[in-house]
Amino acid sequence: MTAQASIRIGTRASLLARTQTGWVAERITRCGHAVTIETVTTTGDERGEVPVTRIGGDGVFVRELEAALLSGRIDAAVHSLKDLPTAPTEGLALACVPARALPFDVFVSRRHASLAALPPGAVVGTSSIRRALQVQALRGDVEVRGIRGNVDSRLRKLDADEYDGLVLAGAGLQRLGLEGRITEVLRPEAFWPAVAQGALVVQTRIDDTVTRQAIAPLDDPETHAAVVAERSFLAALAGGCLAPIGAWARWNDSGSLTLDGCVLEAAGGSVRRIVAGASARSDDTPEMLGRAVAEQLRAAGADAMLAAARAMHQAALRDEDRG
Repeated sequence: MTAQASIRIGTRASLLARTQTGWVAERITRCGHAVTIETVTTTGDERGEVPVTRIGGDGVFVRELEAALLSGRIDAAVHSLKDLPTAPTEGLALACVPARALPFDVFVSRRHASLAALPPGAVVGTSSIRRALQVQALRGDVEVRGIRGNVDSRLRKLDADEYDGLVLAGAGLQRLGLEGRITEVLRPEAFWPAVAQGALVVQTRIDDTVTRQAIAPLDDPETHAAVVAERSFLAALAGGCLAPIGAWARWNDSGSLTLDGCVLEAAGGSVRRIVAGASARSDDTPEMLGRAVAEQLRAAGADAMLAAARAMHQAALRDEDRG
């Protein structure tokens, strides 16, 4: 392999992003390669108190990193894979997916042992439509209130009693060494995580064989296959990372890959959901598995549910603009 002075890795500015990138950089260094880290400010970070749905939706945390890659400013970018749109970016490759951390959402509270233990009228903070709908489905008597900001700023708001509890990605707390803040792990089928939640990805230019070979040892094939199935499922439903869609792919004891998926919809004051799942056959690819589960949900009415969710979101934005 041709020698490279240093692999330049781009990261977002948040503490979690820098921690995740540092973890990747350390492992590349262990493989004998020099690494430098460059911070790239993204639109999502610059407008940290504005709801993501109002600043462009999919890709708000990755566009500037991708632009830096394409321009040659950096050689690799580390992303939380759940933030990455399913549509590929021309010239770029998802070169490496390290082993996955906790794929589930978690409930965090200072005073209450679980989501079920919250008193009526309690305030739960989340920035995700998917999470909000699932909280409402489980606890229709609590208030779900939006919250933006990085993990540390959200925890400060909880500690200041602005919220009675939060729903966050468990992997972020794990990677920051904050597992002790987790009150309850929220698992399927009661609570579905986002597609590719808990997984990192290292993105490179397609033609940069030097960097791609350097990071190849970090790839975890089982995690990589699982998240490919989940992202194929999401793409087949034409859903973005902000859609009320959940999924979880995992390897079972027989050595086959199983994928379950869920679509949610607010309907008449309640929350409707449909769930489907399948296991890969010996000749199935992860992409085929994802499409198969998506087709089951489409047959059960997923397209109409997602269209209703999009219409409801657009109506809410119009109401905010009028206000």
